[in-house]
Amino acid sequence: MSAISAMKGAREDCYIGVGANLGSAQEQVEQAIARLAQLPDSALLARSSLFRTAPVDAGGDDYVNAVVKIETGLEAPSLLTQLQAIEQDFGRERPYPNAPRTLDLDLLLYGRETIAGDTLTVPHPRMTQRAFVLIPLLQIDPFIDIPGKGPAHAFVPGVSSQTIRKI
Repeated sequence: MSAISAMKGAREDCYIGVGANLGSAQEQVEQAIARLAQLPDSALLARSSLFRTAPVDAGGDDYVNAVVKIETGLEAPSLLTQLQAIEQDFGRERPYPNAPRTLDLDLLLYGRETIAGDTLTVPHPRMTQRAFVLIPLLQIDPFIDIPGKGPAHAFVPGVSSQTIRKI
């Protein structure tokens, strides 16, 4: 850790899933990524390509998905609050589980931490079951490990039946 990083406090590399399937989904995902690049005490380090995927455990139009990597000095609960505020700015509603959405931002990984709380679970509990998370994540970091679970690439065979297309 550099002296500047030490003065600013601990910084974590985090991965965030981005998705939308209502309205102009592709434009909304691009705008959301731009907003993530402007998070306080954070920097956008990498972003995946955009992918089109069918909804999993839900109906509705296809999703546009991506994963971004940020470095942040925000604590995990503060980062989650920031992500939820961005979702609200995009008109996110939560009428029922897996409802179609204008924007979905999921905190997938927060450094190497494991968090199990009422409002936040990291690693994201279903990330190893979703091609729309694993494929963009592996595009950014092909050798990434999921804390407590192992190499992300080991879960790809389990999602091979899920259709995912690069846009």
